[in-house]
Amino acid sequence: MLATEDFEEPARGFEGIGDGADARGVVAHLATEGFTAVVVPPGRSVDVATLCAARAALAYHSAMADSILACIGLGCQPLMLAGGDAAERWLTPTAAGESCAGFALTEPEAGSDVAGMQARAERTSGGYQLSGRKTFISNAPIADWFVVFVRADGGPTAFVVERADGLRVEDDVPLSAPHPIGSLELGGVFVDETRRLGEEGQGIKLALATLDTFRASVGAAACGMAQRALDEALAHVKTRRQFGKPLSEFQLTQARLADCATDLAAAKGLVAEAARQVAGQTPKAKIAVAMAKLFATEAASRIVDAAVQLFGGLGVTRGVKVEELYREVRALRIYEGTSEIQKLIIARELLRG
Repeated sequence: MLATEDFEEPARGFEGIGDGADARGVVAHLATEGFTAVVVPPGRSVDVATLCAARAALAYHSAMADSILACIGLGCQPLMLAGGDAAERWLTPTAAGESCAGFALTEPEAGSDVAGMQARAERTSGGYQLSGRKTFISNAPIADWFVVFVRADGGPTAFVVERADGLRVEDDVPLSAPHPIGSLELGGVFVDETRRLGEEGQGIKLALATLDTFRASVGAAACGMAQRALDEALAHVKTRRQFGKPLSEFQLTQARLADCATDLAAAKGLVAEAARQVAGQTPKAKIAVAMAKLFATEAASRIVDAAVQLFGGLGVTRGVKVEELYREVRALRIYEGTSEIQKLIIARELLRG
């Protein structure tokens, strides 16, 4: 099992990647630096602890690079779970950084309620005709292929859809923090039966198994951002002077830093525990992951907000790292299951005993 420090040096190469960056160039760079091998490993089995370590290190330097990597992993994981030699057609070039994957689950009227998807797959001669719309699809503008979840006669089903299949991709989701994201129009797309992952009706199972693998790593990314915010705040309060002395000498400043450090330590502990439970495939894995995702993302938001406050007016100035983190950290409490959904999961598991 690798630690965050093992990824620190290659992660430094992503410092400053953000607004205006060549997102497709980031994909190739992720492969060169060994990050793609974490989400598409040679053995085709993701080690969650290693994934968490990689995402924490990467998010410390670039939230955009981290999210691109995570979404490549989300796209590849259903293929690795479904198995079969045909999957290598997409996995091999993606592992090499020559291709980019996407994960198309969310719809305009089906976000957290994945079972409520309306996009459809109608069986025709030799395959399926797809229709419907997917939105908030990360990597949409740069991905070559997607795992798309639609409703077939047998229930929600997953398919591999290539951009070349006639898929219409729209770069139409401007975010507060830069990230390649957009919508997919499926109308007119035909895929043959070999593109179906598993049997009809297994789509939700594949989607949830994928999210269960990657959800703890969202908490790890939050820890990476929070660590960066705390480090920036510590450096700032030691040099910034007010009323004749450094900010670091004021007790209110010290109390705020203590709260941040304690929150961060607790978040890291929960993420590490979640990774252990997932690796052991224990009955406690689901609740451990939900707790880690919930607490780490909420704590990271508090830590980044505190860092902005300690910076004062500089904290809301474009180009200052904590201002960038303030915009970037917010999405982590929403994607891959909102904080509210995590609370429902935790309560459900507790009540089940």
